[in-house]
Amino acid sequence: MDFKEIIPDKSISLFVKSILVYESIEDEKHKTILPFFADGYPGIMYQETTNGLLVSPHEKEMPVFFLYGQTIKPIELIMEGSYKLIIIQLYPFVLQKFFGLDPKSINDNCYNLLQLEMSEIQNTVSSLKIEPDTTNRIQTISGFLQTVFEEKKQLLDYKIRQSIQLILDNNGQLSISELCTATELNERTLERRFLNEVGISPKQFSRIIQFQQSLEQLTEKDYDKLTDIVYSNGFADQSHFIKVFKAFTGKTPKVFLKN
Repeated sequence: MDFKEIIPDKSISLFVKSILVYESIEDEKHKTILPFFADGYPGIMYQETTNGLLVSPHEKEMPVFFLYGQTIKPIELIMEGSYKLIIIQLYPFVLQKFFGLDPKSINDNCYNLLQLEMSEIQNTVSSLKIEPDTTNRIQTISGFLQTVFEEKKQLLDYKIRQSIQLILDNNGQLSISELCTATELNERTLERRFLNEVGISPKQFSRIIQFQQSLEQLTEKDYDKLTDIVYSNGFADQSHFIKVFKAFTGKTPKVFLKN
């Protein structure tokens, strides 16, 4: 499998965190399983597969061009044969204003973008289907997002964008009271606006970012003992870390590493 992570162009970096590309040429009967865990970022995926893309445990076959929400429970992408996946990771404050969807409605779920009555989407998918080059495909999707941004930028909640960045900069370890002070919002207002734009609470988003930092440290083996991960990532104790890790992966850290 060929994997690339691409830094987005400056023109879309306000709302695009990263671009991920997965490509592989396989025998038609070869099965590929890609696990995905909560990372705080919803996104757009364009997929071109020999025999379709199935998401487990939902057992749901994915459309060609779709929007997915917050991934909270672990999932697996299952494909047979060759595949090309282009994933645009979005900062989660744009879902409602860009696409007119309640972010909560697509938590652990997805939405076929062709269902939206937007000529730009129809044109984008048509272009993607006839353009074989991955770089050009990324430019096509980026152009679509730039167009949407220009139409919707006045509606975006930039205070929530600021709060998201503060949580990321502090690896999920910023308290809600500190977040309120930094954004000059009271707790009730922050909670309401964050949930409305992101689909989850700032506390849950922080927990996901905290988990992701610990997952990265664990998989890169950047520790001497498990308690190094526990305390460097702000968990109360080892039991708390294991509980959170299992909630997002379905496995304890020990079993996860073994597999």
